Amino acid sequence: MIKLKTSYYKIFATLSFAVLISSCSNTKFLQEGQMLYTGAKINIKNDTLSKKEKSSLKEALQEQLRPKPNSSFLGLRPKLYIYNITKEPKKEKGLRYWLKNKIGEKPVLLQDVDREFNKKIIVNYSENKGFFNAKASSDTVSKNKKAQVLYTLKPGARYLISQVNFPEDSTVINSEIQAIKDKTFLKVGNPFDLDVIKAERQRIDEHLKNRGFYYFSPDNIIVQADSTVLKEPKVELFVKLKNNTPQLSKEPFTIDKTIVFADYNLEDVKLGKYGIPYITDSVEVYNDLYVIDPQHKFKPKIFDRTLYFNKGDLYNRKDHNLSLNRLISLGVFKFVKNEFVVSDSLNHTFDAYYLLTPRPFQSLRLETLGKTNSANYTGGEVNLNWTHRNFFKGAEQLKGAIYGAADVQVGGPKDANNIIRFGANAQLSIPRIVAPFRFNSSSAYVPRTNFNLGYEYLSRTELYTLHNFNTSFGYVWKENERKEHDLKVIEVTLVKPQNVTDKYLEQINGKYDPDPEKSIDPNPSLQRVIDKQLIFGPTYNYTYTNTMLPKKNTFYYKGSLDLAGTITGLVSGADAKAGKQKELFGIPFSQYAKMEHDFRYYRKVNDKSTIATRFIAGVGYPYGNSTTMPYVKQFFVGGSNSIRAFRARTLGPGSYDPRNEQASFFFDQSGDIKLELNAEYRANIYKFLNVAVFADAGNVWLINEDDDKPGGKFSKDFAKEIAVGAGVGLRLDFSILILRLDLAMPLRVPYYEEGNRWTFDRIDFGSGAWRKDNLILNIAIGYPF
Repeated sequence: MIKLKTSYYKIFATLSFAVLISSCSNTKFLQEGQMLYTGAKINIKNDTLSKKEKSSLKEALQEQLRPKPNSSFLGLRPKLYIYNITKEPKKEKGLRYWLKNKIGEKPVLLQDVDREFNKKIIVNYSENKGFFNAKASSDTVSKNKKAQVLYTLKPGARYLISQVNFPEDSTVINSEIQAIKDKTFLKVGNPFDLDVIKAERQRIDEHLKNRGFYYFSPDNIIVQADSTVLKEPKVELFVKLKNNTPQLSKEPFTIDKTIVFADYNLEDVKLGKYGIPYITDSVEVYNDLYVIDPQHKFKPKIFDRTLYFNKGDLYNRKDHNLSLNRLISLGVFKFVKNEFVVSDSLNHTFDAYYLLTPRPFQSLRLETLGKTNSANYTGGEVNLNWTHRNFFKGAEQLKGAIYGAADVQVGGPKDANNIIRFGANAQLSIPRIVAPFRFNSSSAYVPRTNFNLGYEYLSRTELYTLHNFNTSFGYVWKENERKEHDLKVIEVTLVKPQNVTDKYLEQINGKYDPDPEKSIDPNPSLQRVIDKQLIFGPTYNYTYTNTMLPKKNTFYYKGSLDLAGTITGLVSGADAKAGKQKELFGIPFSQYAKMEHDFRYYRKVNDKSTIATRFIAGVGYPYGNSTTMPYVKQFFVGGSNSIRAFRARTLGPGSYDPRNEQASFFFDQSGDIKLELNAEYRANIYKFLNVAVFADAGNVWLINEDDDKPGGKFSKDFAKEIAVGAGVGLRLDFSILILRLDLAMPLRVPYYEEGNRWTFDRIDFGSGAWRKDNLILNIAIGYPF
C-alpha cells in the first residue's frame, strides 16, 4: 500500500497553485498598449474539400505562419514567466543572463505579427497546392491584454491534372527523357502540387545523371501549366527543357583518364588549369589508372579495387557516389575530393581526378574511466590503444590494445570479493575478402577480412583466477547503410582456471558446522565457472537499421547465430548424456546452438519526445558433447542496460530465489533462455537535459532441470515468472557524451511466493529499509537501447 503523508498533498497543491497563478500573470509585465500574441487560428471556407483534406491543409498552413507564439505547457507559459521575473543582466554571462536568455523566452507581441505577410504566405502556399483562386483575410480577437489572429482562407476549387505532355524532338537528351516518361510522378486526375513537380524534376535529373549527363541540372527543366484550355478547374502540364539550357548540359560524357593523387595537400601541390593539381613525375600507371604518389605510401591496386570508373565508361552518378563512399570507408583518408575536367569537348570526354588527403597513419590513445554498477562494484579502467591505418600500404588496419581494470566491492554482500582484470588484444583488418573464391561487392562500403587475437586475465581475489584466450577469423560487409553482415568463419575461446581457493571449493561442495549459521549448503552450479572450457565454431550476426533516417517510425534489428563444436561432435560421435564425452587437448569441447534476436522500435512523438521499445529473445541449446551451456555463453539480465530495477546478474533463472545461496559472495545468475521487453518515453526539457519514464520486464530460464536451481527450468508457466520494474531517468546529452542516471524500483519479483509477487502491497515510501532494498540507482554512459 502506498503511503503519502497529508503534508505532501498540501505542499503539492500549494506549488501547483503558485505555478498556475504565476503563469497566468504574464500580462502584468506588458507595457501600456502592448498585447501578448497567443497564436493564430485558420478557418477554411470550402465545400468541396473533405474534413481530412481541410485538416491537412490547415496543419500545413499553420507551420508557415510567423512568428510562433511563446511556448506553453498545459496552457501555461513558464518560460515567459521566468523571462519576466528575471532582472535584466548587466553582463552577457552569469546565472541571471542564463535564466533570462537561455531558460526564459522573450514575449511575442501582437505588434510582432505581420498579418499582410502571413496572408501572402497562406495564398502562395495554397496556389502551390493547386488552389489557384485562393483569397485570404485576417481579423484579431483580443481580451485581457492577449490577442489571437484569425485567418480566413477561401481556396476555391482545386485544379486537377487533365493531361501530362513530354514534347518530343530529335536530341539525345530528349530520347532519354522520353524513355522514362511513363514513370512520371505527375498523374492525370491528381491535384496540381508544386512539391510533386519539384520531385519530378529531381527524378529526371537523377536518371540523366546516371546516363552520362554530368552537367545537367534540375533547373534546366520547366513544367508549364495551362489552365485556359478547359472551363472546369483542370490544368494541362508540359514537361520540357528550358530554351536557355547550356549545350554542355545536353551532352552525355564518358571517362577518359582516371587520375588519383594519393597524397594530396593543397599547400604543397602546384595548381594547374581549372584548379586541378598537376605533377609530371612520380606517375604510376596501373590498369589504365594514373596514380601520383611520390612517397609510395599506397599500393596502386587498392585504388583499382575501390574506384568504379574505367576508361571509356559512360559517366553515371551511381558509380560516382559509390567510388567516393568506398574511398571514405577505407578509413585511411581525412579528405576525399573528386573533380571532372573536360579533356575533349568534341568527343564529350573528361578526366576524373581524385584528390585524397591521408589521415595520420598511426595514433595512440589513452583512456581512463571510473565506473560503478548496480552490483555494488566501484572501480576504474585504463586502456592504451594503438592503431596503424595503412600497415601493408593497402589501407590495412592493425589495432592493438592493452588494458587493466579493478572493481572493488562497496556495500552489498559482505563476502563479495574484488575483481582484477588485465589483458591485450590485436586485430588486423584487410579491406577486401581474403578467400579462395572471388568476391565482388557493389556496395558503397568496402568489405573487410578480420583476424583477431586476445588474452584476458581475470582474478576474483581469494576465490579463483581465469585465463581466457580467444581468436577469430571472419568477414564484415555492408550491403548498404541499413544492412550489415558479420560472419566469423571460426571463433575459438579457451578458458583455463588457476588458483581456485578452498573458500570457493567450500561454496561448491558445502561445509558442515555444528553452528547452523556457519554451515554452507553445497552449490555445484558454481563449478561451471571454473571448468576448463574449449569453445570453437562459426558465428553470424545480421544487423538492419533505419534509425539514421528522418522518419517518424524507425527500427533496429540484430540477429545472431552461434554454432559450436557441430562438425567435430558429429564426426567423433560425442554423447555426453551417454557418458561418451570427447576431449581435445585434454579439455571437453562445448557443443551447442545459440540464437538471439534484438528488435527495437522508435516512434518520434514530436521534435522533443520519442517512445523507444526493445524486445530480446534468445535461446541456447546444449547437445552432443555438452549437457549444459558454457557459462560465458549463457544469458544474463539485470543492470543498467537491462531490467534496471534489479542489480546485474541477480535475477533468475525462473523463480529461483538467489537469496537461498547461503554465505554467497556474489550473485551470478544465468540461463539458457532469455526474454526481455523494455519501453521508454524520452523527452527533452532543455537543450542538453532529457528525462525519461521507463518500464522493463523479463527473465532467464534453464533448458534442463537443475536440482541446485529449483524453479529455474523453462515451463508453460513462464509468464508467471516475468520480473517487472519501472522508474524515471535523467540524461545529460553533451553530444560527445551522454551521462545517464536511472532510478528504478521492482514491481514484480519472480522469486517471491506465487500469488504474491506484485510489490504494490509492500511499498512504504516512509520506510528507510524499503528504499535501501528496492530503489536501484543506475549510472551509465549512453542510452540503454
